Amino acid sequence: MAKQQRGLGKGIGALLGGDTDFTPLRQPVGYVNKEVVGQRESQDTADILRIPVDMIEPNPYQPRMSFDQEALEELAESIKTLGLIQPITVRRKSEGRYQIISGERRFRACRQAGMDMIPAYIRDTNDQGMLEMAIVENIQRENLDPIEVAMSYQRLIEECNLTQEQMAIRVGKKRASVTNYLRLLKLPAKLQHDLKVGLLSVGHAKVLLGVEDLRMQEYLCDLVVKEDLSVRQLEEKIKKLTEQRKADTQDAQDLPEEYFKVLERVGKYFESNISLKRASNGKGTMTIHFSSDEEVKNFLKALEDSNF
Repeated sequence: MAKQQRGLGKGIGALLGGDTDFTPLRQPVGYVNKEVVGQRESQDTADILRIPVDMIEPNPYQPRMSFDQEALEELAESIKTLGLIQPITVRRKSEGRYQIISGERRFRACRQAGMDMIPAYIRDTNDQGMLEMAIVENIQRENLDPIEVAMSYQRLIEECNLTQEQMAIRVGKKRASVTNYLRLLKLPAKLQHDLKVGLLSVGHAKVLLGVEDLRMQEYLCDLVVKEDLSVRQLEEKIKKLTEQRKADTQDAQDLPEEYFKVLERVGKYFESNISLKRASNGKGTMTIHFSSDEEVKNFLKALEDSNF
């Protein structure tokens, strides 16, 4: 008599007894048993009520400046299938009107999914309290880019009259971390843009903040993007440039006065840098960096016309 094969070793369908697609068994979270707002006075602000979409307004203090449309569409599809798992949080603005404190991304996705009622927690707070809750909520839970985080910190300081220490406690961060983010707002607009879109990391930005020359900061930023430099490689580049600049400065201090006159006269014909190095025995080199054929032609004409 043949030995009957046991379930183990068969596919997962055999183990579970048939169809393994449980999607139809999952019912959307619709909070269908929750009351619609207005049916009773809300006393427990931790309770969830369902609010008509057209009674909800976006948050004017929203720290996030842009929403990824593709990600919104994915969330909307998820909400269509499973419902809104995590309710939004609102405050009562006036009779029949509510304003989002947190969850604007979820709110947008719900509208996109065609929901006419949205589950929400209702909080009582003033404008400043709402601003503080909205910013703190977003910093803690949303994937903000570094500049959005820095601007959120700045708004907490300026609009909620908080010190850096108080703000660090509010957002659950170390004060040093808060300070480092705030320093990002001192970077040129070009670098802030590259931080926002992910071409530059916070580590790169912290290194570039140590460079005082703004044009040099932008040049180095371009170098990071073009050559895909790591933070360590960027530090090495800056070290070499600093050493070279010190050497050039020392060489310039050792030049006799007539050499500066040569640099001045020749330099007016060329927009790019001109460097001159001289050894103690009087020997040396002068390097001219020109940006176009026109500059060379103008220099030659000046020599031929004896206007040099």
